[in-house]
Amino acid sequence: MKLFLKFARYYAPHLRLFAADMTCSFSVAVCNMFYPMITRRIINVYLPGRDIGMIAAWAIALFFIYFLKAALVYFIQFYGHVMGVRIQVDIRRDAFNHLQRLPFSYFDRTQTGAIMSRIINDTFEIAELAHHGPEDLFLSVVMIAGAFVLLCTMNVRLTLTIFACLPALLWFAILQRKKLSRTSMATRAQIGEVNADLQNSIAGVRVAKAFETSGHEQERFQIGNKSYEKARAMQYKAMADFGAGTGFILDMLMLVTLFAGGAFAYYGKIGPGELAAYLLFAGLFTEPIKRLINFIEQLQSGMTGFIRIQELMAAAPEEDTPGAVAIETVRGAISFNDLTFSYDCGESVLSGINIDINPGETVAIVGPSGSGKSTLCHLLPRFYEPESGAITLDGRDIREYKLLSLRERIGIVQQDTYLFAGSIRDNIAYGDFGASDEEILDAARQASIDGFIGSLPDGLDTYVGERGVTLSGGQKQRIAIARVFLKNPEILILDEATSSLDNATESAIQGALENLSRGRTTLVVAHRLTTTRNADRIVVLTKEGVQETGTHEELLASGGIYASLWMAQERGSADSRQGSP
Repeated sequence: MKLFLKFARYYAPHLRLFAADMTCSFSVAVCNMFYPMITRRIINVYLPGRDIGMIAAWAIALFFIYFLKAALVYFIQFYGHVMGVRIQVDIRRDAFNHLQRLPFSYFDRTQTGAIMSRIINDTFEIAELAHHGPEDLFLSVVMIAGAFVLLCTMNVRLTLTIFACLPALLWFAILQRKKLSRTSMATRAQIGEVNADLQNSIAGVRVAKAFETSGHEQERFQIGNKSYEKARAMQYKAMADFGAGTGFILDMLMLVTLFAGGAFAYYGKIGPGELAAYLLFAGLFTEPIKRLINFIEQLQSGMTGFIRIQELMAAAPEEDTPGAVAIETVRGAISFNDLTFSYDCGESVLSGINIDINPGETVAIVGPSGSGKSTLCHLLPRFYEPESGAITLDGRDIREYKLLSLRERIGIVQQDTYLFAGSIRDNIAYGDFGASDEEILDAARQASIDGFIGSLPDGLDTYVGERGVTLSGGQKQRIAIARVFLKNPEILILDEATSSLDNATESAIQGALENLSRGRTTLVVAHRLTTTRNADRIVVLTKEGVQETGTHEELLASGGIYASLWMAQERGSADSRQGSP
């Protein structure tokens, strides 16, 4: 019942259209009642009285009734589907909005294709149910009730004999409902898996081509595709069982009507005209039952989709702590106090971390892979929540700030720069959608990419392709830097911002990053220690926690972990130079 109430609330914004659709459905049901009633009258009265005028009059009346019915059906087919699409759009909107509020951890464990399947495929089935479901149910109830009343006016005992067969049909439908629901849910889950595999393969198509593994990708996709085929076959089997069973019961119902009607006519309990009209009404009576059967199938398919959407909506979103306030001013003093964190897999990533960063200070976080450097930075904007300990900004726990307010004050440049499919202008303006072209170009100039943009025929309107595929790594990184310049945050996180670039490009971008860091509290995460030597302070982080802290010169002089890492990179650079032609 709770699920149906949640579903029903989506009709609230469209009540006028829904009421019009139901009114038209009721009118269509009434129109369908006229034909057997008029036929009964013609057979019993006008034919014996040879009244051709009344027969012609009723024929004309039927013409206008059918014309009205056609207009009503047009309204139902057009505006009823429009209403269903509007409900679909509303559900998609709510699901997408909720998706935007989910934490990183949800996306860590959920495949993109599976999420897309819920929002695209499942909501389509919901739209079909939203339109056809109430309409079919309402039409069925009205027509069954109307047929029962009219049949009773002809012969009560014959009508009760026929309607006594209905419980068998209802019992069979209820028996098959769970099987339909179970197979529908399994099919939807498998569609999600296929979509996930497809999305994964398309996103990695360049890697597949580089390693000539298209055969492997085809084989892997085919495994999921075959699983979908099996799940779909089971669903169609359940639908076949349901359709064949209900069809057989309906045929038996018509057989009972014919046999019982013939018997009643034989014993003089009903006249030939009454019997002919009765058989026409009985045929009319089976139509709403067929609609009711279709409604049950559609209900299972649509509600399965709605259940899957509700599963997504049930995922706990990011929420502000009660009493959280917006940040008014930021000095930029950051403290990590006895911080502990681990991912869902259970392995501890950070343990007992204590770091104090002064306003405007640039602090580099270095250390071996897996020591939690990036994770530490992701905790500052609350992409993840620590298990214990606290992070403070200007002396106040960041959980006491509103999330939106906190993240507005933090700019991030990451190793894997993500550019949206669109123009260069769109991607830079992501830092401030209200920025003018002058402000966007100024940000580009500060990121040292204005010359490149100016050399393009379309300038800022140049299309960058999906994930910026038409640009080089350095160009994408500069756009990401321009984006942060435009945002102009008080706190900056440079998370492996140049590690994927060659040395020449890294050197060219380093100046833009230094300009970006100027006057801001900055956390720099880097494997290449050459990018951290100018930091105000360097923190060496391992799985055991903070091991060393100091300036580049101080840490080299101490001969500890940092000095070892520095020497190792220096040797690697020397070997690389000697091996180059």
